[in-house]
This record gives sequence, structure tokens and C-alpha cells, in this order.
Amino acid sequence: MTDNIPETQNNEITQESQTRSLSTRLSFWIVGLSAVLLVTALGMMFYTARTAVMDEAEKGAFRELGNTVLRVNSIIDQVEVAANNMEGFVLKSLDNPDAMYEYARNLVENNPLLIGASISFEPYYYKDKGRYYSIYANRYGDSVRVTQEGNDGYQYFYMDWYLQPKLLGESTWTEPYFDYNPDNFYAEDISSSYCKPLYDKDGRFVGSLSVDISLRWLSEEISKVKPYPRSYSILIGRGGTFLVHPDSTKLLYQTIFTESLVNPDSPLAELGRAMTQGQEGMKVLTLDGWKSHVFYQQLDGTGWGVAVICPDSDIFIGFNHLRRMVISNVIIGLILLFLICGSMIRSQLNPLKILADQAETIAEGNFDNQLPPIKRMDEIGQLTQSFGHMQSSLVNYINELTQTTAKKERIEGELQIARDIQMGMVPRIFPPFPSRKDVDLYASMTPAKEVGGDLYDFFIQQGKLYYCIGDVSGKGVPASLFMAVARNLFRVVAQQETSPAKIARQINDTLSEDNEQLMFVTMFIGVVDLKTGNMEFCNCGHNPPVILSHNGNKPQFLECESNTPIGVCLGWDFKGQKIDGFKDIPIVFYTDGLNEAENIEHEEFGNDRMLKVLETPYKDASSTVELLRNAVAEHAGEAEPSDDLTIMCLEVKTVKD
Repeated sequence: MTDNIPETQNNEITQESQTRSLSTRLSFWIVGLSAVLLVTALGMMFYTARTAVMDEAEKGAFRELGNTVLRVNSIIDQVEVAANNMEGFVLKSLDNPDAMYEYARNLVENNPLLIGASISFEPYYYKDKGRYYSIYANRYGDSVRVTQEGNDGYQYFYMDWYLQPKLLGESTWTEPYFDYNPDNFYAEDISSSYCKPLYDKDGRFVGSLSVDISLRWLSEEISKVKPYPRSYSILIGRGGTFLVHPDSTKLLYQTIFTESLVNPDSPLAELGRAMTQGQEGMKVLTLDGWKSHVFYQQLDGTGWGVAVICPDSDIFIGFNHLRRMVISNVIIGLILLFLICGSMIRSQLNPLKILADQAETIAEGNFDNQLPPIKRMDEIGQLTQSFGHMQSSLVNYINELTQTTAKKERIEGELQIARDIQMGMVPRIFPPFPSRKDVDLYASMTPAKEVGGDLYDFFIQQGKLYYCIGDVSGKGVPASLFMAVARNLFRVVAQQETSPAKIARQINDTLSEDNEQLMFVTMFIGVVDLKTGNMEFCNCGHNPPVILSHNGNKPQFLECESNTPIGVCLGWDFKGQKIDGFKDIPIVFYTDGLNEAENIEHEEFGNDRMLKVLETPYKDASSTVELLRNAVAEHAGEAEPSDDLTIMCLEVKTVKD
């Protein structure tokens, strides 16, 4: 079949086959793709495994916590049942106060969980017994001691265990407290009391029955809840007081909300609110700098909350160990894969090194050096052919670039000469009239390009100062030529005319003739009598000048008649204006390169900012011009200038003899 295929088509098929072969070999050994796929798969696996570990940890923690709560609740129920059973005997024997001694003793002796029991009555309930009658039985070593505990030093009816059931009208558990009775076997142990109100047959409150238990066993039971080596448990009362905590200094002296006094965003405060409100569940909190899972639940009837804190590092210790092993093996495998692939790819692309060396020789300027012949028709062969075409194209381009550079340098030199000529056409020596103390004048012109279209000029003739400032439409060489003509016309016409309006009219008629390019110039022309200070001026479409601060007034624009720019309309009748006594009043003239200067955000300098800058106390003309130039430069920043900038400041001073 291939014998019938033309030779050209056969070469194209061979080239395409070899190209595809090289691309396949390179693509097959891309290590990055393998790494991405492997990392993606491992990420999904790690996520699934971590979720499963967390689910199992939650189930285990809740299971242990629930079993512990069940055991504690069972013991609490036994205490409550013992007190409830004794209540009936006490109420039946209200007329026999001495029987209370036996009841209290039996209650403690028959219930090993109890460390004490009290049967107490209202003051003077038994008149023959006096004001106090509170029978208290407590364990004393292996025996039970029964006493009457009420006296002037211990008015029991003001104690919490007596007042709570009386005021609430129901059975209640007191908040845990330290028992400091030196005769108590369980001295300095945390205790709590279950209290019941006693009512006679008429429903009148007569006293209370309370039983005391040591919370040592409760602490031991709760501390057993350690799903993980570094996990620990806490128990808080109804108000958040710590009853069980690994830091014994916090017991009964701090609450779970204490830390929020220093740190309002304390995570313990959030946990405390949930536990004191009787909620149960799990929260993820950062405690003591460790991320932890906190499982919490409330004990029935007491209002106390128990929580177990499990650090994440313990929960995921096995998972993290497995993850480190897998990641280490993956990294080693990728390194080996990288080395193997690198060796194979280098062997495949070794011809490119020869080509790169030859390309470096060409880069050093040896454009006539011939590339070595190569018969391969794959990507390397195509690259060799492309280098050959590039070499010949580069030679042609460099020749053309050399000629273009020479032309550009010649044009830049000519533009620099033109700039020097243009700058030489405007006065540049300041002060311009050193012998005169009645004229303070300074001007500055900065073209946006090599040459510009702004102009200014001034001279003194027959005791009068003639001046102008202008802005030609457009920029660059055409504007500079038009500027030169306009400036020369001002010089020539002002030598003959003293009226700014007539000067403007003659310049306009001259420039309007044969103005095929439709160029124009805005100008402000003025004449000041240096003796009287009277000033005549004509504004030809130019920006109004600014009169600086004087007599307490802020800078303000000079009110000007509206005239068309020069060069727009042949025969235009320009209107002039006059101000008398314009001495000791500085005035600033400028082109729109000042107020329309933009920064990189295209925000203009603006008239308001210009007036604000000019509120600076006036020193002299040169300082004012430099003040504005610096303000514009600071505003523009790194932005390229969009227009020529020309500023001129003038003050005709009163000279004292």
C-alpha cells in the first residue's frame, strides 16, 4: 500500500509519526502529573480516614461520658431515695422530738454513701427545747456521732441547706462546699447536701431534712473518664464553679467564666453557657493553646455539668502516625520516579544539548556559523529548521535595526537642537531686570515631549512691562513651530501697539491666514504701567490668572472677558480690560498643564487644589513658581506628563524713594 503513496506525502506521514512518538515519550514521563494524581488520591483517603477516626472518637467519648453520668446519677438517686424514705418517719414523729436522734443515726448508719444527716426545725418549734433544735449525725471514724448542732454560734436556719428548701418549697441540692469540721473524718473534702422541706399536716413549714455526701467519689468517677492519655474531665456547679478540675487551685475558687474577665472571647465562656443551661453535645475549642474536642452533659437533678476534654493530638495520634509514614513513602517514591524519568528524558533529549550549544554561539553574535545537519524529522528536527530561518531573519533584522537606530539618533539629535532653540526663544535669565526693584518676575516652561507648544515672553518698553503666556493646540513639533511664530509676532506687534486687544487682533489676523492645519493658540496678553501700576490685558481663550492673597483675601481667579483663541477666526474683535493701581498684588499665569495634570489614577490636579496650594504665604515670584511645580510633581507621581507646563508669576512693587 505504501508503494502507491507519493514521496512527499510519505515524508509528511513519517514526520507526523515521529513527532507524535516524541510527544508521547515526553508526556508519558511527566512526573508532575503522577504527583498531582497521587496527592489527590491520598488527600481523599486522608479526609475519609480522618472523618472516620473523628466519628469513632465522638462515639467512644460520649459512650464513656454517658456511662459515667449513669453511674453518678444512680448514686445520687440512692441518696435522694434514702432521704425521701426518712421523711415519712420524721413527719409521723413531729410530736416526739427525741426520736429525731435515732432517725438521724439510722439514716447515716444505713447509707454508707452519706457522711452526715441533719433534721432541723424552725426556731422555738419545740418550746421546751429552746430556740435551736437541729439534730446532726455524722460519721466519726467507724462510728456515727449524733449531736444537737444549733446554738448562738451556729444559727443553722440561716444556712443554705436550710433556707433553700424553705424558700423554694421543694427538694434541692446545694452547691458543693468545703467541709472544714475538724471532727469530721472527711475534713476538707468537697461536700454537697440534698435538702427536703418538712411540712406538718396543716401544710406549714416546720423544718428541713438534709443529707450530706462527700464528692470524693464523684471526683474519682469523673476523673476515670479518660478516653485518651492526655484527656481530662471537669465538673462545674449550677453557677459555673469548678468542682472537679486537674488544677486543684481552681476548685471552688474559680468559675468557668473567670477567664472571660480577662479575655472576653474566651472559649471556656461559650462552653460554660452551654453546660449551665443544661445542654449536652460536643464543641471544638482551643484550650491552653491546644485544639481540643470537648464532650459535655448535665447530671440529673443537681444542675451540675460534666465535660471531658480530649486534645486533637491524642484523638488523631494513630492517624497522624499513619499519615507521616504514607507521606514519607510517597516522597521517596516520587524522588525515585523523578530520577528515573530524568535519566530517560535526558537520553531522549540529548540532541537538544548540541543544538543549544550552537544556539548559544549564534547568541554571541556569530550569525554566520552554520548549524550542524540533522536528519531527524521530529520536534528536534523542526526546531533546527526554525533556528536556521531565525538566523537568516535575525541578520536582516539587525541590519534594518542598525539603519533605524541611526535615523532615530539623528532625529533625536535634531529634536534636542530644536528644544534648545525653542527654550532659547523665551527668557531664561532671572531676575530678568536686575536693575529694577519694582518688578518681581519669574517663569518656567516644561514641554511634555522633546518640544512643546507653550510660550511666554515679556519686555519693558517706555516704562511699561509687556508680557504674554500662551498654549498652542496640540503638542510636539507642529505645536513648537506654531509657538515660535506666535511668540515672534507678539514681539513684533507689541513694539508698535500698546493695547493688548490690538496686539491680539493683529496676531490673530496674521495666524488665521493660510491656517490650513486649523491650529490655534490661547494667549493672555498684558501691559503694566510700572509707574502707576495700571494694567491692561486681553484674555484670548486662556486660563484666567490667579490673584494671590492680599489684604486678607484668599487667592482668586481674575475676572476676564470671553474672547476666542488666536488663529480661529479672521477679523475677530478682541475685547480688552483694565485694572487701575495693580501694585503689590502678585498674580500667577499658567497653562492647562498645571490644573489638568493627572496622576496614575487619572485624577486631575484641579483648580481647587491649585488655589489651596497658593494659600501659602507669598515670598517672591520664583518661590511661588517652584511651589506650584513641586505640588504638580507630587500629585502626578510616576504618571507621564500629558501636556506642557508653563507657569509665570508677576508682582509690580511700590518702590520707596
